[in-house]
Amino acid sequence: MNHSPRIRTVVSCATLVVALGAAATACDSDGHPLSARPYDAAGQISFSGPDENQKVDPDKPLEITATGDDGRITDVTAIDTSGRYVAGELSADGSRWHSTSPLAAGAHYTVRVSTEDADGAAGRQIIAFDTSTPKTKKALDVTFGPGAGEYGVGQPVTAVLSAPIKDKAARAVVEGALRIDSEPAVEGAWHWVDDKTLHYRPKEFWPAQATIQAHSNLKGLKVAERLWGGEAKPLQLTTGNRLIAVTDAATHRMTVYENDQAIKQIPVTTGKPGFETRNGVKVVLGKEYFVRMRGTTVGIAEGTSDSYDLPVYYATRVTWSGEYVHAAPWSVGQQGLANVSHGCTGMSTANAKWFFEHVREGDIVKVQNSKGKIMDLFGNGFGDWNLDWQNWLSGSALMAHGPESPFAADSARLRPEPV
Repeated sequence: MNHSPRIRTVVSCATLVVALGAAATACDSDGHPLSARPYDAAGQISFSGPDENQKVDPDKPLEITATGDDGRITDVTAIDTSGRYVAGELSADGSRWHSTSPLAAGAHYTVRVSTEDADGAAGRQIIAFDTSTPKTKKALDVTFGPGAGEYGVGQPVTAVLSAPIKDKAARAVVEGALRIDSEPAVEGAWHWVDDKTLHYRPKEFWPAQATIQAHSNLKGLKVAERLWGGEAKPLQLTTGNRLIAVTDAATHRMTVYENDQAIKQIPVTTGKPGFETRNGVKVVLGKEYFVRMRGTTVGIAEGTSDSYDLPVYYATRVTWSGEYVHAAPWSVGQQGLANVSHGCTGMSTANAKWFFEHVREGDIVKVQNSKGKIMDLFGNGFGDWNLDWQNWLSGSALMAHGPESPFAADSARLRPEPV
């Protein structure tokens, strides 16, 4: 059976009929249709685009339509030279396929269309085109964080945008282009902290000895009017052992677990009444061998009974506002017995040195049974793990009913807090 091209006059000026050559024979020498090479489907499909040799407007959706009454589209694959696929939907009757994700500006695309005629013979057509680049546009750049290196299993990946994104559809475009891959693979999601900041974390902590890679496919994609995806430097992190320190403010003990095995118990003191240590999961932000801590930085008047001005050693930071795990030789007599600090977790110098040398950024410090408030979710460190998984997903533009996070980031404060 021979298939000759069938050309249809298209009324819409936005549709260009693809006619790239004569059709081929659908059956081979033995006449069996399943062993036939696909015939050239030119004339059986139409493609939305400009005249030949002109560039496609990336702001408009891509559309492939079956032009005949006795054939249908069975599959469409569209990909650019950087390996980005275009998502799309095929109608149930195979008459139309249209893109559901944006095209990139200034890109070259190859579209492979598979068809089937009324007799079940397979056809195919390849369409290649370039997209135009808007003359006036602003680039949306992305900066991934933290820096490359080895971290604890609680370290979130951050993405900071160069411009605020408020529109839900625009957020979905951005979020869908920011990719996190890990080995071993785990379930995870982005959460919009504010209009310019996203955090990514798994459902549970990262696995120990994992490799995490962040990269962006946003470049060239339209995000909003006159705003297009820009540059983003890829990021690679690794995790070390699973180290989690759990402080029980009621028993005045910290238990340190490494790969789920308890390796050390430490007598501690936490915040006294009026200065209770925050409950919840915190992430180690950094380590400082020496910090000068003064009560005036947290609103304690100089000369009052709660005033202090102390040199502090082996200080492991867990909030930007100044909560630390640190050496407190002045309270060794109360450690393991009572809570006498101004909010930090204090321990002997020897124990603080051991802790300082064993933890890294991204390790977990959890406080329980304190009468203090829960750790801030964002803005004062990483309180990300204090959201259950469903509430975390509610801050995703792709996985929730809406991308708007119910939590606003507090402004970061870099000052020593209580001892």
